[in-house]
Amino acid sequence: MTTQAPESRIVNSWRVACDGGEGALGHPRVWLQIPHDKGWVECGYCDCKFIHQDFEGKV
Repeated sequence: MTTQAPESRIVNSWRVACDGGEGALGHPRVWLQIPHDKGWVECGYCDCKFIHQDFEGKV
């Protein structure tokens, strides 16, 4: 059995919301702040990685 790699999303905002994206099967909505020096943040529930567009291809 293989496990799926966490999803990565390119975003244009430094503050993003994540709710798992699966409707009733998702998780509570959380707001995440992308650090300006790092350029990405991971959701603590679903491990989705949000990458700011300025850091695309650098992370």
